[in-house]
Parts: sequence; structure tokens; C-alpha cells
Amino acid sequence: MTETSTGNALTGAAAAVSAAADAASGTGTPGWRRAGIAGIAIGVIAAGAAAGVAVERLTVGRGVRKKARLALDATGPYGALRGTPGKAVADDGTLLYYEVDEVDPGAAAPRRRRLFGRRAPAPVTVVFSHGYCLNQDSWHFQRAALRGLVRTVHWDQRSHGRSARGVAQQGPERVPVSIDQLGRDLKAVLDAAAPEGPVVLVGHSMGGMTVMALGEQYPEYVRERVAGVAFIGTSSGRLGEVDYGLPVAGVAAVRRVLPGVLRALGSQAELVERGRRATADLFAGLIKRYSFSSRDVDPAIVRFAERMIESTPIDVVAEFYPAFDEHDKAERLGVFEELPVLVLAGDRDLVTPSAHSEVIADRLPEAELVIVPDAGHLVMLEHPEAVTDRLADLLARAGAVPAAANVGPYGSTAQPG
Repeated sequence: MTETSTGNALTGAAAAVSAAADAASGTGTPGWRRAGIAGIAIGVIAAGAAAGVAVERLTVGRGVRKKARLALDATGPYGALRGTPGKAVADDGTLLYYEVDEVDPGAAAPRRRRLFGRRAPAPVTVVFSHGYCLNQDSWHFQRAALRGLVRTVHWDQRSHGRSARGVAQQGPERVPVSIDQLGRDLKAVLDAAAPEGPVVLVGHSMGGMTVMALGEQYPEYVRERVAGVAFIGTSSGRLGEVDYGLPVAGVAAVRRVLPGVLRALGSQAELVERGRRATADLFAGLIKRYSFSSRDVDPAIVRFAERMIESTPIDVVAEFYPAFDEHDKAERLGVFEELPVLVLAGDRDLVTPSAHSEVIADRLPEAELVIVPDAGHLVMLEHPEAVTDRLADLLARAGAVPAAANVGPYGSTAQPG
């Protein structure tokens, strides 16, 4: 597929989206079915996982693709790691699901003798916050690598994964999701899952924004409890300027029609979900383009990402999206200035481009900045060895693990256990 043909396809897609917006506002002639399917395209673009069709999806029969997906679902080990479950309660009553992986006593450093009557210090806890339309399983490789070596907490953001639908986003008095709300959610998880001891905060994409919101609202907590921070493929603001790799005309059309399409999504979620299922092959290609850059990425990993994104209800996609245009925390990053910080991004990330990571690093001059070659938005799945290596170094600098510690396997052989 040439760049010209890809551009033509994207321009055509933009036209279809425009028609959907007209239908949503009642000014166009297409029916709800057309509006719903086009609306899905915007939803997945908003999710950071769509904007082009992989050529193999166009040249392989639908039946073959369906069988391949089923085979990958049955054999892929990704996302099967589980820990001790728990629930935190957000300030609006939303139940937030998390899991804890404790330190394996056999893998820990030898116990030191201590004076009679004194408690051993609480261990460092590493808390992972996932991105938009994903869930805690997106950290599969890093979880497998650190399992038993350090105490970790993995949680699902509100309305994602096993967490409950946001209470404040339901009913006649519902309010939009905000990044600040997610920061308060993270604080509730920290209070429940890591009530004492130092913590290292790791966030990908929306999860990194969540960490920034925590820092802005709870600077005392950061000063007293946070031992290190990792921002993976994220942004401190100005996301409205991202073009997602679309041609200029396509970007303009998408931004023009987005409000109408979002209204359509919010009021016709059931219809849109049916259209989403009917176009599963299309979206598999779109997700791959916006999630990964490498040509040789494991198909089972690609399918794993598809399942996570597909499992996010389209009305959740719609209600979260406006928060990103409002997100602006660049001026608040100073709260992390005295900490060990890792800033990492893929060099071909079309969702939160690496230039946004460079902005974060400019605000935190002592941070380690890592740009991973040939990597897209889901860099922790696409190049797990690079992400885990730099994360292990951060944990050593933060005192969470011994400097000489060896992390576990983080390749395709990482199995449940």
C-alpha cells in the first residue's frame, strides 16, 4: 500500500466520519447504522489505536483471519498473570480493582538482624497505571520480569478492566471524566494497597497523566512517599495538536466532526457496539497501526492488544476522550524534580509522540530520557526488554531493588505463575 493510496483511504475515512457527524446532528441523510460505524472509527482513533489498515488484513480471507484470532486467543499467555485482588473506593464511590504481587522471600535480600522491638521497614511498592482503553494486563512483560523481586500493584482505571464504571459518569447528574479525577483515583488505590512505605509510580499514556495529576493535587504525598517515577509514552499537555499521522485534511475533518460523533456514541452505544463487532477485521488493522511500529511484532501480542482495546465499551471511549484536550500539567511537573525519573517513548509513537516525552524531560533535567527505536505507542509490549531494562535501573536508583539484582524473563516465554 503506497503513501498515496493510504492518504486517499484516510481522506475517504474522514469523509465518512463527516457524514456520521451530520447524521448525529440530524442534518444528514445517512441512517444510524452508517453513523455508528463511522463513529467507531473516531472512537478508536480517540483511543490511540487507529488510523490506517494493515495490508495483510485486506489480502487474507475473513474466515482465515477469524480462525487465526481464535488460535492466538487460545495459545497466547499474555495477560494471564494474576495477584492478590483488592478494591479501593474512589471519592465518588467507584470501586477500583487492583492486584498485589508480593516479594518472594526466597528472592529477596538476606534478612538483616534488627534491634528487639523494632519493626522492619515497609518494602518499596511499585504501582503501575495503564493507559486509555487498556487495563492492568498491558504491563504483562514488566510484571513477569519483576514478579517476586519487588512488591508491585497493578490496578484498572475506572470504567476499564475489572474496575467498576465510574459512578460520577452515570445517571442524570453525570459529569465528564477528568485527568484530575484519575489522580484522585490513584491516591485511593495507594491508600488501600500501599498504606505505608515508599512507592515508585509507573504510568503509560493516560496512566502517566494520572501520575501527574496525583503530583499536582497531593504534592506532600509525593515528597513524603514517592521514591521514583516512570513516564512511559505519555504527555504533559497540548494533545490537541497531535495529528495521529493523518493528512492535514483528515485531521481537520476529524476535529470538526468529533463533538457530533461523540454525542452519537453516547446516545447509541448498543448500536455502535454492533457495528464495532461487524467491522472487527478493519479495527484489527487500525489497532495494529496505532499501537506498534515493528514489522516483526509477535502476532499474539498484537492480538492481545486488540482484545484489551475491544473490551473497552464504546461509551467509555467517548466519555474519556474530552479529558485529553483539557490535560495540561507541564507547569506542575516540578513536584517530581528531586526524584529519580525515567521518561521513555517510542520514536514512532503516533498517539503521544516522542516530542511530548522530550518536553517532560526538559522540565525534569535530571530525568533519564530514552527514545526506543522502531517503537509505537505500546512500547512496553513491543519492546519489553528495553522498557524493563530501564525500569529495573530506575528501581535500583530508587532503592526498590539491589543494584545487582537480575529481573526475570520478559520475552515471549513469560508464563503465568
